[in-house]
Amino acid sequence: MALMATVDRGSLATTGRTPASVPIPAFRGHRGSLLAAVVLGIVFQRPAAALVGGAQLAQGDVAQNVVMIRSARGARCTGIMLARDIALTAAHCTSDATQLTVYRSAEAGAESYKVIAVAAHPQYDARGYAKSQAAVDLALLKLALPLSDPVPVAMRDRVPLPGERFLVAGFGDAAAGSSAGLGALQTATLSVIGEPSSLQLRLADPASHGGAVAGLGSCQGDSGGPVFEWSGGRFVLVGVLSWSNGPNMSTGCGGITGVTPIARHRQWIVKTTKRMGGRMIQTR
Repeated sequence: MALMATVDRGSLATTGRTPASVPIPAFRGHRGSLLAAVVLGIVFQRPAAALVGGAQLAQGDVAQNVVMIRSARGARCTGIMLARDIALTAAHCTSDATQLTVYRSAEAGAESYKVIAVAAHPQYDARGYAKSQAAVDLALLKLALPLSDPVPVAMRDRVPLPGERFLVAGFGDAAAGSSAGLGALQTATLSVIGEPSSLQLRLADPASHGGAVAGLGSCQGDSGGPVFEWSGGRFVLVGVLSWSNGPNMSTGCGGITGVTPIARHRQWIVKTTKRMGGRMIQTR
């Protein structure tokens, strides 16, 4: 996918641009750009939509656990299966309170699974997120029926270092302001910029000079998508796509991609999955 930076701050994002001073309704897909006042800087952001910049299609076990999430209003996000009936996604993707459905793909007749319960992280602040403040943008979804073939998922316990590279995946747009590629699972390799923390990571295309020029990045529909590292011969989950912006901190996609790292929240993920009746395939 061509990851296009577009801060996912609301819910399943809406399209169009939204002034920083205007509250953004929750759960409508990629919303307009938001003025994000985050720990690492002030940038125009919008909910992560679709990967832009010519990202490659996902293959193998990456695709096997990545799912598309749709609201009753048609908004889209991405998620990662941690158990046969539990998916991890961005909390802002669940703000609308409309029925959510999980799909294995965007193809006609694709397997679909009704979401029967949602657990947002207790530290997630929807109002703060709408104001572009750093937030624990994580939520777990309980499916009515289990998937038959998800693969084990390992989770990383430490905060990444500057310069490290990760694989991101999502069902979002392949070009800013366009539905091209929407619904196709794509991946891109991005690197950590700035000073990463346990609250937020910023990623950018290594060829974009830290997001100064257009490159790969998340865009509409990518919110909630997984961020992986390749370690020990397997993909290890590092975080979840949350927001993005355009080149040189502009609105749109293809600049910086914001991520909620899971290292600090692994215990909550494991305990909540168990409380929701799910059994994680693998946690280490």
